[in-house]
Amino acid sequence: MDPSEVEFVAEKEMVTVIPNFSLDRIYLIGSATCRTNVPHMYRSADGYLCVQGDLGPFNPGLPVNVPVWLALNLKQRQKCRIVPPEWMDVEKLEEIREQERKEDMFTPMPSPHYMELTKLLLNHASDNIPRADEIRTLVKDIWDTRVAKLRLSADSFVTQQEAHAKLDNLTLMEINTSRMFLLESLNCMYKLRTNLQHHGGTAKGQEY
Repeated sequence: MDPSEVEFVAEKEMVTVIPNFSLDRIYLIGSATCRTNVPHMYRSADGYLCVQGDLGPFNPGLPVNVPVWLALNLKQRQKCRIVPPEWMDVEKLEEIREQERKEDMFTPMPSPHYMELTKLLLNHASDNIPRADEIRTLVKDIWDTRVAKLRLSADSFVTQQEAHAKLDNLTLMEINTSRMFLLESLNCMYKLRTNLQHHGGTAKGQEY
């Protein structure tokens, strides 16, 4: 899974919008057989992530929850105002940043897609996000701190030649950023160990 695919998954997260239009419910894929009206994701037979359920109704001035992809679409057509998630607040993000800096381990994030959602909402609806520039900076600080921890953990994992590692509270995008480095490092370690074992076995055979 590459970063664009991770962002695609993040667009399925729910966000609140304030519409300025009237519309009955929107029925999404498979909603006729869905047992609940709450939209949720499922994986189709061909491997695609789909949203199932229904959304709305939409009434001017009344908040309604929709997936991020729909919220951005409505925003681009000037059909709604997006309400930022509760965690997308300067004071709360400052607390998260300080906590992340104090802890050696990874702290739980307020959203499994905090970086992707910040990027999407600030790029397309910054006028709906109070103190948007400060929020962008804070989230970048949090991201940089966590990625630095991840790199240190990966370096320790490789240099100590560990067989396995457990990293809690990482998001999908954070794991994605280090995936190639870890895979290449592990492949190199495997080749080195194989060569050492081969040469060691050859040397013992020559002694006899």
